[in-house]
Amino acid sequence: MYKHILVPVDLNDTEFAKLAVKHAIWLASKSRNATVHFLTVLPGVHNAMVASYFPKDAALKMKKDLKQQLAKFAADCVPEELLYDYDIQEGKPYKAILREADRKGCDLIVMPSHKRSKVDKMVIGSVAERVLASSPIPVLVIKPGEED
Repeated sequence: MYKHILVPVDLNDTEFAKLAVKHAIWLASKSRNATVHFLTVLPGVHNAMVASYFPKDAALKMKKDLKQQLAKFAADCVPEELLYDYDIQEGKPYKAILREADRKGCDLIVMPSHKRSKVDKMVIGSVAERVLASSPIPVLVIKPGEED
């Protein structure tokens, strides 16, 4: 069924991400030899304007810390019998997600979608909406339930 499933994770809201992870793990368990790829995106800290506000090694330290957090999150979520990996990318979240899906040869993206008001969508935009609109592969968007 699926061979490579990408799950973008916002480490600032892991409870929110767990519902999407749960679906991805279920799909991977039903697909023979599927790998779940976890991804966290660090917004453009290497952008020249942003980088000027941080010490030179701050971005490397942030990436290292995020990678450790993502490794722990993934290890806590994934059963032993499933294959998984994890990575940190930089840039605009939706673009980084699409790049990573292409780089890993993913055939599915499973991601959560925040409940947002219509005003928020116009002003901020939704990462899930942008991925959905731009992705050449299927995207499963998991919306939070009333109990979440």
